[in-house]
Amino acid sequence: MNPERIAPWEWGIFGVIVVAMILVDLLAHRSKRGETKKAAYLWSAMWIAVGLAFGLFVWARHGGTTAQEYLGAYLIEKSLSLDNLFVFLVIFASLSVPENKQRGVLFWGIFGALVFRGLFIFLGLEALTRWHWVVYIFGAILLVAAWRVARRHPSEESSGNNKVVAWLEKRLPVTSEYEGKQFFKHVDGKWQATPLLIALIAIELSDVAFAIDSVPAALSVSHNLFVVYTSNVFAILGLRALYIALAKTVHELRYLHWGLAAVLAFAGLKMILSDWVHVTPLVSVAIIVTCIGISVGVSVRARRRDTRKAMVREERPRGGRHEEVHA
Repeated sequence: MNPERIAPWEWGIFGVIVVAMILVDLLAHRSKRGETKKAAYLWSAMWIAVGLAFGLFVWARHGGTTAQEYLGAYLIEKSLSLDNLFVFLVIFASLSVPENKQRGVLFWGIFGALVFRGLFIFLGLEALTRWHWVVYIFGAILLVAAWRVARRHPSEESSGNNKVVAWLEKRLPVTSEYEGKQFFKHVDGKWQATPLLIALIAIELSDVAFAIDSVPAALSVSHNLFVVYTSNVFAILGLRALYIALAKTVHELRYLHWGLAAVLAFAGLKMILSDWVHVTPLVSVAIIVTCIGISVGVSVRARRRDTRKAMVREERPRGGRHEEVHA
C-alpha cells in the first residue's frame, strides 16, 4: 500500500482515539479504585481491544492485506514490550520507588516513547526508501538483538542495579527524598532531582535502546508509516496498565525470552531474505503468535510443576514429624 493513500482524516481519527483514551485513563486513575490490580487487568484488556478494533478500521479502509500487516506489527510491538517490563522493574527497584509513585513516571515515560518511536519509524522508512541495502543492516541488528535476548534471562536481572540509573546518579544532583510525585525538590536553596526524575530519564533512555530493536522488527512486516506508527502507539499505550498487572508475576515467565528471541530472529531473517523469500503478513502473524504462545505456555507449565514440587516438599516433613510423635 502506498503511504499517499492515507487520507488526513484517518490520521485525525487515530489522534482523536488516542487523546480520548489517554484522558479517560487519567480520569480513571485519579481515585484509589483505579489503582487496583483488577483495574489494571481491565485497562490492559481495553487497550488491547482498542488496538485490535483499530485494525478492523484499517481493514475496512485498505483491505485485508494491510490489516494483516497492522496486526503483525502490533503483535511484534506488544510482544517485545513485555521485555520493557523487566527493565521497569529493575529501574524502580534500583531507586526504591514506591508503587504508588510509579504510575506517574510510567505515564510520562510512555508519552515520551511515542515521540521517539515516531521519529525512529520516520527515519527508518526514509532510510529504507533511499537505500535498499539498509534492509540488511536492520536485519543484522535484529539477529544480534535475538542472540542477546536469548543469552540472558530477564528475570535474573530483577534484583540487580540498572547501569543507566547508576550513571545518572553520579552526574545529576539527586536527593534521596521525595516531594510528593514531583520530579524536583528544593533543598538548601538549590533545586535537586528526586529519584522520580532519574527513573523517568532511565526509562526514556531504555526505550530508545529498545526502539533500535523493535522499530526494525515492525518494519520487517510493513513499510507503511501509518500502519507501523499506529500499531506501535496502541501497543505502547497499554504498557503502563500491563506493568501494573504483571509486575509481580512477569518474572515467572522464565522462557519468555526465548519466544522474544525467536520473534526478533524471524524478523531479522525476513528482512535479510526479503529479495528471495516472500513471507505474507498472515504467515508472519501466525509465526509471532506461535513463538510467544509456546514460550508463555511452557513457562506456565514449568511454574505449575515447581509449585507442585514445593507442595510435596512441604508435606513430607509434616508426615515425618507426625510419625515420630506416634512412635
